Amino acid sequence: MKLDYLGGTDFLIDQGDEFYRMNSDTELLGRFIRMKHHHRFLEIGCNTGAVLLYASLRKPKELVGVDLFPEVLALTKQNLERYKVHAYLHACKIQDYHDELFDVIACNPPYFSTTNQDLMNENQYKRAGRHEENLPLSELFSSVKRLLKSNGSFFLVHRASRLNELYQCASSVGLLPVRMIFAYDHPNGVAKTVLIEFQFASLHECLIDSPVYLDDRSTFPTIE
Repeated sequence: MKLDYLGGTDFLIDQGDEFYRMNSDTELLGRFIRMKHHHRFLEIGCNTGAVLLYASLRKPKELVGVDLFPEVLALTKQNLERYKVHAYLHACKIQDYHDELFDVIACNPPYFSTTNQDLMNENQYKRAGRHEENLPLSELFSSVKRLLKSNGSFFLVHRASRLNELYQCASSVGLLPVRMIFAYDHPNGVAKTVLIEFQFASLHECLIDSPVYLDDRSTFPTIE
């Protein structure tokens, strides 16, 4: 069994041979999240547990993960138990998931909206991780609206090129950005990824934090 290192932590994680693998966006989201000890945390699309482990460092009241595949969640459970981290895990679409409201929700959703079947991966796990057929942006934000407390925060990582669409979907459910970070492959490059914290009907200005450069880990957000 090969274990992979979670950047910025002492955690090691088994990702399996066929499942969707974490990448720099996973780490960036895990570092970007902020929460308090009394908070309930939900991850939409928790995969094999990387972001849940990052979230556990903040010692929240409760961790919950939702993913499509029971076999993926079986590995998630093993990864969490290795570090004595407990989370409630549910195999279902987030559109069908119901629970009490959460203080914090996070998601690293599929980035590609193509409907061309020829462009989609034949591996069902990688396909679900990359393509929106199971989780269109509009349905993601509708689910967040239904599950997030009125004073809660939604943390998202996505392609910077889809920023306008992200704004439109968020505003349609009453969410506004309050904090953002843009990630670049290197200085003078084009923004590749954007990290956004959303809140409901916020009157706060949107803070733009210092940029992240993927070739310089010292620029990554500090885990708080």
